[in-house]
Amino acid sequence: MSSDFIIALAAQAVYTVLKASAPMLVIGLVVGLIVSIFQATTQIQEQTLAFVPKVAAVMLSILLFGPWILNTLVDFTYNLLNNLYKYIG
Repeated sequence: MSSDFIIALAAQAVYTVLKASAPMLVIGLVVGLIVSIFQATTQIQEQTLAFVPKVAAVMLSILLFGPWILNTLVDFTYNLLNNLYKYIG
């Protein structure tokens, strides 16, 4: 295995992880921003008010984007194993 192959594989792995986690991160960020604005306007500073909606939104996004995430990870794994098979075989 050459160093170029390893670097390309690591870059593809990082890209896949970012692509798979992006929906949950973006939805959690948006819900957190909305809850923060709500807390600032009502002056309610309850920690569970900030935590529970974000967790619920992330869980809902996992349910919605789960098949797409699984497909993305399976494609990456298939390409990884296919490349390793070509290299070894």
